[in-house]
Formats: sequence, structure tokens, C-alpha cells
Amino acid sequence: MDIKINTFTGGMAETNAYLLQRDDKAILIDAPLGVCDWVASLGVSLTDLLLTHQHYDHVEDAAALSAQGVRLHAYSAYSRELTLELLLKQSGIPLKIEPYEVDNVLDNNSELEAAGWHFRLEHVPGHATDSLVFLTDDLVFAGDTLFAGGVGRADLPGGDMDLLTRGIQEKILNLPPESRVFPGHGPETTVGREIESNPFL
Repeated sequence: MDIKINTFTGGMAETNAYLLQRDDKAILIDAPLGVCDWVASLGVSLTDLLLTHQHYDHVEDAAALSAQGVRLHAYSAYSRELTLELLLKQSGIPLKIEPYEVDNVLDNNSELEAAGWHFRLEHVPGHATDSLVFLTDDLVFAGDTLFAGGVGRADLPGGDMDLLTRGIQEKILNLPPESRVFPGHGPETTVGREIESNPFL
């Protein structure tokens, strides 16, 4: 069955969210600011939200979606440490994330079934301690682990560049080269393209 993928980019960090639709079912990957209204404008009824990690820019609309009955899936339970609210507050940035509840904590899971989709899960820390990559067919939803021509920053709490690059090499770059990579920021890429040209790998 064909999957339709629409991309929304929102918030001050220009964070990507991906709306996956098949038949009459729809799920969302990540929840940057504004995505809740965007989904509503499309007339789409969501059942599930998958969080690649919980840095603030990926979860600003998570509480609003949860309030609509959308089921939240993430590697860890919500915390202000994971969202970076405490760090930003110390830096003089008064960011406030509306708290939400993670319905399905995935830290011990290697697979996920959501609204008829089957995902393989890869925990790839190094950018964030709770970073997950969601894999289905030849699609790789990478969050902030891997970008077109780059990798996630490792200078935030829980960051570790060696851990990040090793995880990418062992868990993403071993996929078929034609696999499509949908990152948390910037344009789509492929595994093969990053093997050939990513200067960080």
C-alpha cells in the first residue's frame, strides 16, 4: 500500500514534522510549533504521534495533539530535562513547553505498531539521550541524528559525538543505499548519498 508523506516545517528552529497517510489512517512524526493547526487545516484525523526525541523544538505542539486524543510514543517519559527547558531558562530564554504524557514509552522496544504501520526502532543516542530512528520499508525517519550533509549537534546535555557517529554507522548506514532519510531539519536525503558525501561520517 502506498504511503503519502507530507512535510511541515515550523518553530524558530525550522523543525520538520512528517505526516504519514495510508488509506484513511494518519500518523505524525514529531510536533514542532504550528503542526497541530496545520494538520487540522488538512482535515486529517490523527491517531498517533511518534517523537524522534523530546528537545523543545520537536514537542512544542505535543500537548495540544495529546489533548485531541492522539497517542504519544517516545523513548522516554516527558521531562523538562529532555525538552531542554531548564537549560534554556538558565541561558535567559524563557521557553515554556506545555507538559504532556507519553502514552507508550519505547525504551525496551525494538518494534512499534501504530495505526496499521509497522516500524523498526533504533536507539541512536549522541544528539539526545532519547533519540530514536523510526524505520519502515525504505523510509528512515532520523530526527536529529542524521541530516543531508551533517549530523546532530553533540554539545547539548547528554551529547556525545563519538556515540552519535558510531550509532549512525552501525544502525543507519548499513541500510540499503536507496533508503530515503527524512531528517528533523533540512531536506530529504538517502543513505547512499550520506555514505558518499557526508563529511562527518
